[in-house]
This record gives sequence, C-alpha cells and structure tokens, in this order.
Amino acid sequence: MIEFKDLNICGKRVLIREDLNVPISNDKVSSDARIIAALPTIEYACAAGAKLMVMSHLGRPEEGKPAISQPGMSLAPVARRIEALSSLKVRLVDDYLGGFEWGSEDLVLFENIRVNEGERRNDPELAKKLAALCDVFVMDAFATAHRAQASTTGVARFAPVACAGFLLTAELAALGKALANPAHPIVVIVGGSKVSTKFKALDALAGKADSLIVGGAIANTFLAATGINVGKSQFDPNLLKTAAGLLSRVNIPVPTDVVVATDMTDASDAVIKAVADIDETDMVLDIGPETSRTIGKLIADAATIIWNGPVGVFEMPQFAAGTRELALSIAGNEGFSLAGGGDTLAAIDQFGIRDKVSYISTGGGAFLEFVEGKTLPAVAMLEACARK
Repeated sequence: MIEFKDLNICGKRVLIREDLNVPISNDKVSSDARIIAALPTIEYACAAGAKLMVMSHLGRPEEGKPAISQPGMSLAPVARRIEALSSLKVRLVDDYLGGFEWGSEDLVLFENIRVNEGERRNDPELAKKLAALCDVFVMDAFATAHRAQASTTGVARFAPVACAGFLLTAELAALGKALANPAHPIVVIVGGSKVSTKFKALDALAGKADSLIVGGAIANTFLAATGINVGKSQFDPNLLKTAAGLLSRVNIPVPTDVVVATDMTDASDAVIKAVADIDETDMVLDIGPETSRTIGKLIADAATIIWNGPVGVFEMPQFAAGTRELALSIAGNEGFSLAGGGDTLAAIDQFGIRDKVSYISTGGGAFLEFVEGKTLPAVAMLEACARK
C-alpha cells in the first residue's frame, strides 16, 4: 500500500475516511477512544498544510434522509469532541457532494456519510463524487475496512491517489505481529449481542484457541444448545447445532450461573441464579460470580488473550459485574492482550484498564475478520491502487 507519510500533501485537498462511530449519550461523546486513535492522521494532515476533509459514519441512519432529522445520527458531538481534544477548528458540513466553500476552519467534517444514497451498496456514482473532492484519499478507518462501501473502497478506486493512514497502517502491523506466532495458552473472549456474525469468527478461532470464553447472546445460544431454558433471553435458535459442534471441538466454559431480570431497564432488579433455575420470565443479562471465577482462572494462565465483546449489559450497573471482572482479570495478566470492538473499547474506558491492555484495536467486525484470516476489502483496494 502507498503510505500517507510518504506523500507531499502541502496545499492539496486531502479526504480522510476515519471511523468516528462513537457512543453518544445526551448529545455528548461518552467514549472517545476512536477519536483519539484518529487524531494523529488528522493532525499530521493539518500540520503538513493540507486542505483537509474528514468523513465517517455514525450508527445506522436511513439513507436519503438528513442526519440532523434522525435522533443520534449527527456527527455534531464528534466535531465538538475533536475540537476539545485538539487545537483544531472544525466545521461540520452536511451538503458537500457537489463541493462547498472553504472558510477559516482547520478541517471540514462531513456529516454522517451513511445518509448518502448508495453508500452501503458501494454505488460508483457516489464514489466518483467523493473522489472528485480530493487530490489524495486516505483510508484510515480500520474498523470499516471489512466493508466494501462507497466511502471505503469505492472512493479509493476513483481518487487520483489512494493511501493508508497512520491508524490503518499501525493496526495491520500490530495485529499481524500479534497473530503470526502467538504464545500458548491462547484464550479468546467473544461476547456481545451480534450472534450470527460472531459465530463465524468463533468457528474460525476454534482451531487456534486453547479456550473460548463466550458472553452475552452468544453465551445464551450455547446454553440453549446444552438444553438449558434461557427464558426471554436473546439467542439464535438457528445456531444451536453449530454451538453444539463447537463445544465438542474446543474448551468453552459455558456459564454455570447468571444474572437475570424480568426486563432490561435502569430500574430492573438483578437476581443471581444457577443456569438450571432460569425460568420463562427471565432475561439473562450478565454472567454470575461463579462463572466469573472460572473465567478468571483461565485468563490468569493465558499467554495470549484476544477479546472482542462484553459478557453482559455492562452499561447498566446491576449487570456490569461480569464484564468488570473480566476486564480486571485481563488487566492483571502479564501476557499479551489484544482487544477490539466498539463495546469493548467502551468497557475498557469504563473500567479504567486502557494502560493495562497490550494493544487496543479500533475494529470490531474488521478485527474479527482479520483474526479469521479473511482479506479486508478496503486493504485489498489500497493494494490494487498501489499497483496502478
């Protein structure tokens, strides 16, 4: 790939695709890990004299409808946070595809790229409009490198020059080094609510890991596969056979106790139960203390840890204990730990272990697909552009 650091960008129009898809609460950024990770590339471009444009998605807005009209879909809080974290003046622009007037700002932040019709299907006409805005396109969003979309691969195809930013380059180097010859025992933790996509990763990782730790809706699916009634809990009934097969291939410590509630609100009463005692009205929202101790012992003995996803609804205090204990166990491990994914980043910040994790990746799906050994479309496109 062509690397950003090798280009002369003074006076040139530079368009950077970052992943600024951060959690926002009450119109404020609640975890700025991805913004902090993107700043080196952004600040370098400004210091080098580029006319800088930055684009990102946020959430899953409806295409063709302005971001400002969709609750929680505007990048305005992100623009404010970039200014607070740097000395840069940021202007948010919501009408940019046909060009726009430059002002006194240090950089222009395009409003949520996903509101543009054709972004997700990688429409070439949208990609051409984006490419026409720049002299240099910089792909720096590792977390979206697994998606072939107009703002990730399409624009690279049509831009005069397409290169890899500092974050993307660093992510690929660190992940490649970590996975090339990892020390054993390898413990992989996969949690969260995205069951079907993460099961594909689990299947691939089963051949590499000594133990797989599961949490969230994924753990519920494994519990159901062993015949446990999971009540009203989220799980995937179509993956029970797959789960049973994985249980026969690799050590997976399925939860023995859980934290349940009849609903999921800030006022919900959390009750610890043995998994055999879950009833029809229960929702499993965290792992229990006995399960946490089992997981803690595996992590303590691990030489390599790969972590993607929480083991409970850690955003709510009464369901946060499992993920907190998991995070603290990883922080106490002296081996190599690799963590990635939006919810994982938020948990790392919430429990204050950022300086205790060996490498923190901004990627979620891209992180898992890289671990699986899959080719990331955006990376493949940058490689193709370098061969032109």
